[in-house]
Amino acid sequence: MDILENISLAAFTTFSIGGPARWFAEARGEEEIVEAVDWAHRRGLSLFVLGGGSNLLVSDAGFDGLVLRVGLRGIEARPNGVLSAAAGEPWDDCVERSTVARLAGIECLAGIPGTVGGTPVQNVGAYGQEVASVIDRVRAYDLDARAFVEFTAGECGFAYRQSRFNTRDKGRFIVTRVDYRLRPGGAPLLAYADLKQHFREWKQGPALAEVAEAVRGIRRAKGMLVVEGDADCRSAGSFFKNPTVPQEIADRVREFAADRGLALRAYPAGDGGVKIPAAWLIEQAGFPKGFARGRAGISSRHTLALINRGGATAADVLGLAAEIRASVEAQFGIRLEQEPVLVGC
Repeated sequence: MDILENISLAAFTTFSIGGPARWFAEARGEEEIVEAVDWAHRRGLSLFVLGGGSNLLVSDAGFDGLVLRVGLRGIEARPNGVLSAAAGEPWDDCVERSTVARLAGIECLAGIPGTVGGTPVQNVGAYGQEVASVIDRVRAYDLDARAFVEFTAGECGFAYRQSRFNTRDKGRFIVTRVDYRLRPGGAPLLAYADLKQHFREWKQGPALAEVAEAVRGIRRAKGMLVVEGDADCRSAGSFFKNPTVPQEIADRVREFAADRGLALRAYPAGDGGVKIPAAWLIEQAGFPKGFARGRAGISSRHTLALINRGGATAADVLGLAAEIRASVEAQFGIRLEQEPVLVGC
């Protein structure tokens, strides 16, 4: 396996931002993951595992260690409804394969950038589906035990945009394969308003592939599909999570909206909490779609997406994020939590 030096990370992230990796390697097999880990350990180097770079903001100084890009490939659709995919496969290719094989369960997750390996880490979800509901098994390399291990879905600690892999065991495991237990011949999910609206005049239910393509179109219209040359796509997707707040805070937000004649969609969450759209909070705090702060800004089509307007640095993006977070907290008493992983920041 080739170990390269001083490789710019900007080209490996959807933000197109990031300084150099002191050392860089790409693993195309599990044995190369072991080799790279041992190489970094012998030299006392920090290790960062890179997937599709779609949920990532790399510092302008880069990473002073080994960046290991997971390039394992291969997708297999099994007769029992399990779709087994290597961690380096582009996620949308996995969704495409599931629709061709008529396996329902991830069709609404079409168009999400990144790789298969990131899906259990972030518990990727959209339009009423999340991978926690279909993951059967996750295979990973345990950096502590120096051995390959496998987890059932119940052992992954899934919650909203969370798993054991990005909370209590953050940095311990390198995902190499994910098995998704899907529904052979199952009907697509049409739970969200955008999809219901898209298919409102259809006389018969759409096929899985038609729903997946509709989702891609909706994401494209919101600037959430990676399209070459589109500034709105130079982002990490949603930068902030939708907050879950206590009932009394939700009541104050509803009162704020009612006093101004504003519509607010809030949803019940676990433990008596209420989930409030972060995009709504951001807009009411004075940051509309298309807002610009120098070389960083907010997508013209999606309030949650902070973008690189051209030549932005990580410091530019983090400065805008801090400004938004402070304004929302001052206005509503709610502190927004970011979604992207920060590297070297």
